Amino acid sequence: MSKHDQAMRRHFHEAAARRGFSIAPAQEAAVDRLAHLAAELARPAWTFPRPPRDLYVWGPVGRGKSWLVDAFYEGLPAGRKRRLHFHDFFRRLHDGVTRPGGRHGQSAVDRALDELIGDSRVLVFDEFHAHDAGDAMLIARLFRTLLDRRITLVTTSNYPPAGLMPDPLYHHLFEPTIKLIEERMDVLDVTGPVDFRRVAAPRTTGGGRRFATGLCVPPGDAALEAPGLTVPAAAEATTVQAHLRELPARAVRGELVWFGFDALCETATAVPDYLALAERFATLVLDGVPPLTEASADGRQRFANLVDVACDRDVRLVLIGSDPLAALPSGQTLTRDLDRTASRLAMLRRAN
Repeated sequence: MSKHDQAMRRHFHEAAARRGFSIAPAQEAAVDRLAHLAAELARPAWTFPRPPRDLYVWGPVGRGKSWLVDAFYEGLPAGRKRRLHFHDFFRRLHDGVTRPGGRHGQSAVDRALDELIGDSRVLVFDEFHAHDAGDAMLIARLFRTLLDRRITLVTTSNYPPAGLMPDPLYHHLFEPTIKLIEERMDVLDVTGPVDFRRVAAPRTTGGGRRFATGLCVPPGDAALEAPGLTVPAAAEATTVQAHLRELPARAVRGELVWFGFDALCETATAVPDYLALAERFATLVLDGVPPLTEASADGRQRFANLVDVACDRDVRLVLIGSDPLAALPSGQTLTRDLDRTASRLAMLRRAN
C-alpha cells in the first residue's frame, strides 16, 4: 500500500471522527477504492498507459455518498481538481453550449467543457441523475467526452446506472449511456443499514449552517415575526431576473427574496433559475406551500430541485404553508428525489 493510499484512508477516518461517526461496513469498499484512486492520481499522468477507471457511487439517501466524495476531494492535493453539483455543472454546460465562439472545428460541448474544467485532472459530480428526456442526448455527449479525455470522473447518484431516466417512456433513450457507464466506470453500491441522517448532528449533515437555520412553518407562526419575515405588502411586489427570464416576486428585501409557491414551482422555471437566485440571495422565502400531494408532478420535481440547490449553495430556505411532505404517494419515479428532499428539510426548524 502506497503512502498516498494510506494518507487518504487516514484522512477518511479522521474526517468521519470529526463528524461524530465511524466508517460503516457498507462504505469500506468505497473508501478502499477512493484511497486507491488517490494513489493513482498522485502518479504523473504520463506513467499511465490508460487513465484510472472512473467511479460511480450510488445508494439510498442518507448513506454518506456526498460525504465520501467530498472527503476524497478535500484529501486530494490542491490544483487540477474540480467539484460541482450536477445541477450547477449542467446549467453551466447549457450556457456554454449555446454561447458562440470556440476554436475552429471544436464542438460546442468540447468548448464548454474546456471553459468549465480547464486543465483539471479530476472532476467530482454530486447527485448525478437524468429525468429530462430533452437533456438525454446532451448528457450522453457529455459522458462520452469526459470518458474519452484523460479526466477522472467521480460521481454520486441515488440511482444505480440501470435506474437512470426512470420514466419508461424515455428510458430507452438513455440505455446507450447506461451501458457506457457500466462499461467504463467502477460502480460502487454503498447501500447499508446505517442512515447517517440519524447519526450526524443536523447542522453538519450538509448544506452548511445557513441552510440549517431555515424554517418550515404554517402561516402566522411566531417565527415569522422576525425582521424580514413579515408578510409583504402589495406595494412590495416586483420582478427578479433569474437565468433567462424574470420571475414575479412578492418582495425583495436586501439579500432576501420572497416568492409564492405557484410562481416558483408551478410555472416553467428550471434549475438554472434557482441557481441564479442562489447566487444573488442569502435567504429565499416560499409561501403558499401545499402538501406536495396537491402539487403537479412537475411542481413536485421543481420543489425537489429548489431544495437541492438551496442546500448545496447554503441558502436559508423559509417555507410557509403546509408540511410539503405529508402523505406523499409511494411508488412514483420521484420517490428517491423526494426522499433526499425529506432528509434536507429535516434540517429546518419546524413549528411545534
